[in-house]
Amino acid sequence: MSRAARVIEQRINGRLYRIEVAPVSRQWRARVVNQFGGPTALMPFYGATAEAAAEVLSGWLSRVHRPQQEASAK
Repeated sequence: MSRAARVIEQRINGRLYRIEVAPVSRQWRARVVNQFGGPTALMPFYGATAEAAAEVLSGWLSRVHRPQQEASAK
């Protein structure tokens, strides 16, 4: 596997995210980047592989930006 940085476009809950994965020391960093490739204010996530780092970030985005559920009747 290449150790070069790359951008993965992923649709999560109907919204398109650009996730950049890049090697940092002995691990990989995944972060959301804007359309110009600049980082957003969101903190990076780390993993042993590029796929692992992107999966952790994607999972977090999926939970945080989950569509609102209607409140159940009491």
